[in-house]
Amino acid sequence: MTETQTQTQTMPAGAKSRSPEYRLAAGALSGLRQDLFKDPFAYRPLPPWSPDGPLLRRLPERVRRYAVWTPHAVVVGAALFTLMLSLTVGESMGGGLLHAVAGFVPAVAVAMTLLRPVGAWWISLVSTPFVAVLGGEGFGAPWAPAGFFAHIVVMTVAAVRTRPRAAAWMWAGTAAFGFFASVLWYSMDSDTGPMLVISALALLVTTTVHVRREAKVEVTAQRQVTAVERDRRTLLEERTNIARELHDVVAHHMSVVAIQAEAAPYRVENPPPELEQAFVTIRENAVAALTELRRVLGVVRAEGYEAPDAPQPTLADLGRLLENVREAGLQVGQTVTGAVRDLPQGVELSAYRIVQEALSNALRHAPGAEARVEVSYVLGGLGLRVVNGPPAGLVKPPARPPATTPHRGLRPPLSMGAGHGITGMRERIAMLSGEMTAGPTANGGYEVAAFVPVASPEPEPEPTKATATETDQSGDPA
Repeated sequence: MTETQTQTQTMPAGAKSRSPEYRLAAGALSGLRQDLFKDPFAYRPLPPWSPDGPLLRRLPERVRRYAVWTPHAVVVGAALFTLMLSLTVGESMGGGLLHAVAGFVPAVAVAMTLLRPVGAWWISLVSTPFVAVLGGEGFGAPWAPAGFFAHIVVMTVAAVRTRPRAAAWMWAGTAAFGFFASVLWYSMDSDTGPMLVISALALLVTTTVHVRREAKVEVTAQRQVTAVERDRRTLLEERTNIARELHDVVAHHMSVVAIQAEAAPYRVENPPPELEQAFVTIRENAVAALTELRRVLGVVRAEGYEAPDAPQPTLADLGRLLENVREAGLQVGQTVTGAVRDLPQGVELSAYRIVQEALSNALRHAPGAEARVEVSYVLGGLGLRVVNGPPAGLVKPPARPPATTPHRGLRPPLSMGAGHGITGMRERIAMLSGEMTAGPTANGGYEVAAFVPVASPEPEPEPTKATATETDQSGDPA
């Protein structure tokens, strides 16, 4: 066994031997380094309150402009109180410059929490012995009155501006410093106990408010997400209901058309072959339309619906589509240019549907006209062009009879469509990142032209001469 394999097998065993206590201690030390030692003097100014808060929004506009700076005013007021407390204690003890300095340092630490909260805690903690020596004679160690008050304020503000874990580390650091200072100074009258009790209560309240605020923010965000999902689900359910109603109505009428087309030749004695063939074509088209309708809209009928395995139409089925259109009375020709090749399924289906919709519009709006379908296979994609001439027959507008006149026994006028055909074609082309134009021609007809970009297939790399030579040599019986 090699040396590398021995090291590889030994290292995981050493990693597994580490106990959960070790990993917990390592995680705690990492959190301590992250909260108190990593860039403690980073510039983090305290932002003002939001004017739209639950309290400030009830105030007048003139007062609200100044009320947003309330946290800053409170901190500055605490700094001034610290300085005044130190001066008052100094006057009671005879006064002096040292007491002024002893009050100025903790006051600066309090004011510094507005910009650098973690750094302010370090300054307050490190300056505690010097402040106690300068102005704390006659009081408990290691905090003088001004330093005692300032350090509690600093820890409270820093806890508000950081996270609960950082507040816990600050309290633990303060406790360690207090006990070490008490032992070092041999003080029997230490104020470390009151400092820890009061600061623990302040940090507990601050942490509770902080956690409650974060929970409120998370609940608000979750409610917003839930509301959006509920609206989206309601919209989808409404669309599903509409699609189901559409399926039921259209499927019913298409079934009636197919049945009547099948039974119509038997109601006429000796019908001509052309009439029978026309009814057969009508029935086949109605059945085909009903099948496609059920395939497209049947997916919304139930969650466990499975789409049929029937293939979708492609450009190879254009011949059958053109035959149906010719039997319906529209003279249409087809032109294919370029090298015919297989295209992606989405492109084939969209191209077929565009040609189908364009010819349907020509049948509906230009009876008796001639149409032409051009399919161009070019290097960068697929080009389509469907153009029809002006109508040769009489085109009547879909005028509705007056509501006051009864029209029993009369068929309703032929529907001219709702104008969604062109929109549907544009949506299909846009989905494929293509371009489309549609509009009337100069001779009174109509033209639909579209281009769908299709990436050219990458040619397979040809074997090099070296590869061929190696193949020949490997096949040599020698």
